[in-house]
Amino acid sequence: MEFLLEYDPILLALFATLFTYFVTALGSSMVFFFATINKRILNAMLGFAAGVMIAASFWSLLKPAIEMSIARGEIAWFPATMGFLAGGAFLLLIDKILPHLHMGLPMSKAEGIKTSWQRSVLLILAITLHNIPEGLAVGVAFGALSRTSDITALSGAVALAFGIGLQNFPEGAAVSIPLRREGFSRFKGFWYGQLSGIVEPIAGVIGAYMVVTINALLPYALAFAAGAMIFVVIEELIPESQREYRTDLSTIGAMIGFSIMMVLDVALG
Repeated sequence: MEFLLEYDPILLALFATLFTYFVTALGSSMVFFFATINKRILNAMLGFAAGVMIAASFWSLLKPAIEMSIARGEIAWFPATMGFLAGGAFLLLIDKILPHLHMGLPMSKAEGIKTSWQRSVLLILAITLHNIPEGLAVGVAFGALSRTSDITALSGAVALAFGIGLQNFPEGAAVSIPLRREGFSRFKGFWYGQLSGIVEPIAGVIGAYMVVTINALLPYALAFAAGAMIFVVIEELIPESQREYRTDLSTIGAMIGFSIMMVLDVALG
């Protein structure tokens, strides 16, 4: 794995987020095999995604941000706290501005600026909103390699990319299959499901570029990505996974997702 340190961190971020996008597309392809998805399974999948994102936010982003601040002689909690809150505020702003609609809700429940856009567009934008923090987190983690040649940092970035990719598979299926219930064809369900993940490479490259060009930004950027992910988890994933019945399955899924991501990060990072 050490040979990867010889490559441009921005290029590595692009490759890593293309991998997470590919796994999203792979999950979306499940729409060709299944016409519907059991609500209990969907809840467990959403819970799993939430667990992975919570673990990644701490082990891969906040913890390194705090350690970095200590090494620089800065106030340990300040960059992590400011970055974390800024990340949540950024997603809150997008949530208020970007027109979007969550699956299963009527058009009257659309959020963001009021538009005359079609229901299908609003549904896709809601899904895309989830993937921005994930791509940003992976990009920032690989961008951090420009400031160190430590193999541990590389292992941590790879673990994060793998963990995000792991939860992207059920997330992709949880997007494309319900689109069938919304009246989409199998191909359109797949197309829009995979399309929602294309924002990850874009956000990843932007995150890596910002970290590479502005050294002082790194601990703030790590925490920013964590705040953005936690916002998505609390605002979208957990409430969606707790709808209707058998919420214990989503809780179990979250516990399993958190455990797997924690093991990956600690073992590899």
